[in-house]
Amino acid sequence: MRHRCLLSLVGVTTLRRLLSTTPPRSPPPARVQALYDGLRGGDRGSLARAITLVESTRPDHKEDTQQLLALVLEHSKQPPVFKPSLAGESFPTTFRIGLSGSPGVGKSSFIETFGMYLISKGHRVAVLAVDPSSTRTGGSILGDKTRMPLLSTHDSAYIRPSPSSCTLGGVARNTNEAILLCEAGGYDIILVETVGVGQSETMVSEMTDMFTLLVAPGGGDELQGLKKGIVELSDLILVNKSDGELEGAARVAVMEYVSALKFVKGGWEPWRAEVLPVSSHRGTHIPEAWEIMKRYYHEIESSGYLFQKRGTQRKNWMWRGITDELIWRLKNDVHVRDMIQQLEGDVFEGHFAPGQAADKVLAEFISRQQKR
Repeated sequence: MRHRCLLSLVGVTTLRRLLSTTPPRSPPPARVQALYDGLRGGDRGSLARAITLVESTRPDHKEDTQQLLALVLEHSKQPPVFKPSLAGESFPTTFRIGLSGSPGVGKSSFIETFGMYLISKGHRVAVLAVDPSSTRTGGSILGDKTRMPLLSTHDSAYIRPSPSSCTLGGVARNTNEAILLCEAGGYDIILVETVGVGQSETMVSEMTDMFTLLVAPGGGDELQGLKKGIVELSDLILVNKSDGELEGAARVAVMEYVSALKFVKGGWEPWRAEVLPVSSHRGTHIPEAWEIMKRYYHEIESSGYLFQKRGTQRKNWMWRGITDELIWRLKNDVHVRDMIQQLEGDVFEGHFAPGQAADKVLAEFISRQQKR
């Protein structure tokens, strides 16, 4: 609805003019082609530079980003030059897995153990982070390489912390594009990590194939503390730290989550979310968790739901991009920016309603664009 309202306010013709971009050059600039060639060749340095490029807000970098992404999409169906040995576990396409859980649940330990297990099966693993805290503090609590010493130094793994000094929407958009770059670089398993707070889980679910929730063996207290929406997003719930003195509590937690899920509608109707105890420390039930994930993947792929889901995700991200670009242009129009600052004061003082002020800003911006 928000997108339709935005479209009706701006108008189709004006919207096309505002968002018109120069088609990708043919051939692309040498610097972009060189970066793409390195990316396709499996060079980690090229991947790091490519992700840094898409995170940049500089106008010249935005043009290079579009050139690079055009190359990636153009050749997305071709196998990468760097081919991993998948030990009989190849997929028709890559597998994107979202991982969420409250702070202290052991996400980093799980990713370390799980990632190393996947590598032992012949996969190449990329870990990306969507961290809401980085938008406030300028730093990330996720994607911390010091907590994943084995995975962070392995040739078949790549870990990218959440970008700082950016809005949550910007972080998520950059992560969505980073997924494409990692896949172009030959990483067939993409783990997208987020913390279990705010709207980050919804954003991660909109860019991944499967959403996995990690919980602690806290029993009823932990279950009561979870938001229903997060559980509804989950295709798999893993009770972590199921070892030592907590092993009994983990078994109880599994039964409670299984019971609770009977009253929760999941994301894909034919699939009922499963619950499994795991131990990152011992590696217990890590293979079983992977088997569940593989079964889920093959079911959504064979049914056609994976194709439909990724297409819907791309469409939703297109609209997010349109909204973000319009807001960016509003804030960077000198005349409109001055008007916004004045109206912000009027809204603060109660002289204008927020919606009334928004209409005035949009009307002024559209009028200026139509006169050009």
